[in-house]
Amino acid sequence: MAMDEADVVIIGSGAGGAPVAAALAEAGARVVVLEKGPYYTVRDFVHDEVRICLRDFWVPYPSDDPHVLVKEEGGEGVNSNEYWTGLCVGGGTVHMTGYCYRFKESDFRLATLTGGIEGANVADWPIRYEELVPFYDLAEARMGVSGEAASNPFDLPRRPYPLPPLAGHPLSQLVDETGRALGYHPYPTPRAVLSRPYGGRPPCNQCGFCGDYGCENGSKSSMLSTLLPAAEATGRCEIRARCTARRIVLGPDNKAVGVEYVDEKGRARGIRARVVCLAASAVESARLLLLSATNGFPKGLANNNGLVGRNLTFSTAGKGTAIFDRAELIARLGAKDMDLPFLQRSLQDFYWAPREAGLPHPKGGTHNFILLHRNVIFAAQRVARDARFSLWGPALKEKIRALFHEQVWAEFEAFCEFLPWEGCYVELDPNARDRWGSPAARIHVRQHPADYQVSRRLVEKGLDLFRAMKPAPKEVYSEFLGATTPHLQHGSCRFGDDPATSVLDRNCQAHEVKNLYVTDGSFMPTSGSVPATLTIVANSLRVAHHLRERFVRREI
Repeated sequence: MAMDEADVVIIGSGAGGAPVAAALAEAGARVVVLEKGPYYTVRDFVHDEVRICLRDFWVPYPSDDPHVLVKEEGGEGVNSNEYWTGLCVGGGTVHMTGYCYRFKESDFRLATLTGGIEGANVADWPIRYEELVPFYDLAEARMGVSGEAASNPFDLPRRPYPLPPLAGHPLSQLVDETGRALGYHPYPTPRAVLSRPYGGRPPCNQCGFCGDYGCENGSKSSMLSTLLPAAEATGRCEIRARCTARRIVLGPDNKAVGVEYVDEKGRARGIRARVVCLAASAVESARLLLLSATNGFPKGLANNNGLVGRNLTFSTAGKGTAIFDRAELIARLGAKDMDLPFLQRSLQDFYWAPREAGLPHPKGGTHNFILLHRNVIFAAQRVARDARFSLWGPALKEKIRALFHEQVWAEFEAFCEFLPWEGCYVELDPNARDRWGSPAARIHVRQHPADYQVSRRLVEKGLDLFRAMKPAPKEVYSEFLGATTPHLQHGSCRFGDDPATSVLDRNCQAHEVKNLYVTDGSFMPTSGSVPATLTIVANSLRVAHHLRERFVRREI
């Protein structure tokens, strides 16, 4: 087996891996990043829905790399390509929509503030919000996040965003007016999308193809466009695409000393390093630790307490839709900017709602108001599904035409806490294998019953706002109550101060394995009620700062 060396080897190049790569390479370390997926460039990013969204551009075919899903207790597993976050250099940040919310103080102390939730494994974080603030600031600056700092009264005082918010569709005025009339506080949604030139990159061209697509303009602040180029510019970071890690290697004294992997040509390779950083997603990082079992760790690396893969969380989501007559909106708001693709409004009035009677706990969530995605196939499927597949032929064609030319479809996503509990975890499947013969991840995806109650309440609040708008929407309805968002993953290797109840310490180093760090969303004890991408980037920068100090002190 061919072997080479680096100071740091990082498995995964997304929100958890790229910040460590950039910070340590800039500090002088020799860094190698192993990425399972390809290295795309802006020339690969086209608005081809079949190629980009419906094939294996972002995620593998189940025949190559299955995830085995179990959605009922004792149920059969089904091979799927769900619960991959994105296999490519830059990971899921390349095709993300780019919502960049910070967590709140309550997210770090959910166990204390609630007194515990029956049937859930909630735990306080070993760090506090204040410890992450400077790294939130740094993450927003390095990425280029647009937003308006003073507009959300539920945020703590903070620095201004690097960029002003993106322009919103005129319908955002109705969200503002109606929300305020109801006593709510709508504000511009913070986005990892440039509203002005920044860092040598151009502003957003308002094409609307953010979610599920790469940015052909370079305006989305993915890891591919920001921190990975910074890491490579040092000359000390090498990104090895299409390289699949298969095992983390231990040396004396339970110290991580390298990684065995398969390169782009299918050859078995190895790399030795002073530090191993695992950032492959909460599902895949747990899987790799389980695949790296040794005599000293028969249940999986760093897993003598049996917690690797446990406490897996995603994000609980609900959705509401309002269909407006385009001509009525123009009569009320004017025709200017009526073709802009982003609604750009959020609400956090119900993030923490102890006054809400009948709810199982006081933790609520975030409303994110958006417009229907411009994907034509997706829109056609949506129309057919909403009609219970009773439309076909000319009637279906007319309905699709009306959707794009005569109507405006507004939606909200309600992001809620996904409680950690015994029903959601990842393990190795006894039968399914990936293309290299390694056991696939078997993901048990069940939600705590309280998740549905909170999601239902959040959706009701959002529908109330839609129904109160003037002009009134022609139709208002809800869907996906309590749904799981597969690409928002956390918790399978939670951090904490007690080795008996956590996998990682407060600096995301494995309690049981020296110099092994996990920096994707796996570290999170709770999921929060917003997409966690910004928090993962900020924490990765925090861990990189800790590692840099260890290098300076010659501890590693």
